[in-house]
Amino acid sequence: MTKKITGYTIYNQEQKRRTIRNDLPEFYPDLPEKKYDIIYADPPWDYGGKLQFDKSSKSADKIKPGDKIFISSANFKYPTVKTKDLMKIPIDKIAKDDCLLFMWVTNPHLAQGIELGKSWGFEYKTVAFVWDKMVHNPGQYTLSYCELCLVFKKGRIPKPRGARNIKQLVRVKRGKHREKPIEVLKNIELMFPTQDKIELFARKKPDNWDVWGLDVREEYEV
Repeated sequence: MTKKITGYTIYNQEQKRRTIRNDLPEFYPDLPEKKYDIIYADPPWDYGGKLQFDKSSKSADKIKPGDKIFISSANFKYPTVKTKDLMKIPIDKIAKDDCLLFMWVTNPHLAQGIELGKSWGFEYKTVAFVWDKMVHNPGQYTLSYCELCLVFKKGRIPKPRGARNIKQLVRVKRGKHREKPIEVLKNIELMFPTQDKIELFARKKPDNWDVWGLDVREEYEV
């Protein structure tokens, strides 16, 4: 049988050219030696080479020369990481005996997110925040405009507690790709104002937080 030629085949080289990869000799920088009460993470989820919200699955005869079929792809913006490799990062080594992990998951990665939290030594508890991005994306089933921040627990909930009336729903219009609403980070601060906190896979350094990740190496390297 003749293999069906799709836009993936035609634009394969362009996909490879535009994909951003980790330029470090090691997988990721060393983790801090310090231990934390609160860990906040936005993993760079990998989509297995699939392009998000594109038209490249069309048959070649339905694609006109010059058509722009790449609408969006995570790995065009930053180096993505497969879940099996995220599991290799020893996050448990920077967690105190009593620790909470707040983790963002994209909707297709919900199951992997729960497994990732478990692999890091945490127990899944609930959905901490639901982010209404106020801008929808096409979806295979329903229009997608929400993202979840899960919470996992190791040991007990860190004390002393701060605010106990923080709302789960956060309505903030979506900004740059992978940029999360600062309101969620600030809400975590209100809930746990005195605890040692770190943001993993951070894009910049918030006040009163330690950070770790490719984009903030200068913030913690000695």
